[in-house]
Amino acid sequence: MQADLKNTLIAADGMTQYDTYARDLLARKSILAHILAATIDEFKGIPPKEIEGYIEGDIYVGVVPAEPGLANAEQMKANGDRVKGFNTVQSEKQEGLVIFDIVFYVRMRDGLSQIIINVEAQKDEPSAYDILNRAIFYVSRFVSSQKERDFTGKNFNDLKRVYSIWVCMNMDECIWNYFRLTDSPILGNHEWKGKLDLLNIVLLGVPNVLPKRGKEYELHRLLGALFSNQLTSNERIDILENEYHIAAEPDFREEMKVMCNLSEGIFEQGIAEGEARGEARGEARGELKKAKETAFNLRSMGLDDSQIARAVNVGIDIVKDWFAAGKASSLAE
Repeated sequence: MQADLKNTLIAADGMTQYDTYARDLLARKSILAHILAATIDEFKGIPPKEIEGYIEGDIYVGVVPAEPGLANAEQMKANGDRVKGFNTVQSEKQEGLVIFDIVFYVRMRDGLSQIIINVEAQKDEPSAYDILNRAIFYVSRFVSSQKERDFTGKNFNDLKRVYSIWVCMNMDECIWNYFRLTDSPILGNHEWKGKLDLLNIVLLGVPNVLPKRGKEYELHRLLGALFSNQLTSNERIDILENEYHIAAEPDFREEMKVMCNLSEGIFEQGIAEGEARGEARGEARGELKKAKETAFNLRSMGLDDSQIARAVNVGIDIVKDWFAAGKASSLAE
């Protein structure tokens, strides 16, 4: 499930890296189990470590298309049996497609039923569209895509419950909203058969300031420990290990470190500073010094020379000269 860290940094630009690592951190069973413990009624009060065992099969991260007709795949086993499951697409073939962030199945505690979980990471509340509309689209796609994968023909009673859980970072406060179908009788008292809990949407708003400790903020503090850019990687790991008993293995520690370096706030600040300096480029030594400092910061985040040149609004040759001079100075020391 985990992509090679170095190759990911080289292959993607800053924002793509940020989104990739956010998904990878959320997609760990230890993290997902805490999210399930807080948001799924049947798992409330159950130790997250126990819940990990109910997560079944693969956890799909950034590879399942939401497009109609593309979410499902059918494979032929060696014995001739047909196996239906989620379709996946390679990253280089995803351009133009709407892709779910995280998708997986969870076996319920009765040992019989399953539910489908979708987790989405957002750097903030989108301004280009209403997030609830997108969440409704996603949860609807997961319901409709079950036909011929999770049930056949007209066996609609075999539909699985679906949860679409959205984590929106950089909000002003801790927010938690739960949306599901409701029954509002207008006339008569007939009880229609069916499951009102088939569609479930959870919207979580996580502030950049780490929430205080307490039962009310337990889930938000966990998510804040993952994504707040006000914490060092060691501070994040300390919270996860001591408060949530999540062991930080070497690759987990490395991802935490990368997330700190890829803090979107730092990246966007560098871009904004570069654009602001554009008109006065070369006219003031102080501004040029700031541009150079920003360039070195962006390079430490994994951006290449051309991306940095655009960010600080100077020619790529100037950026290369800065780095060459910096390397020579370091060797001389």
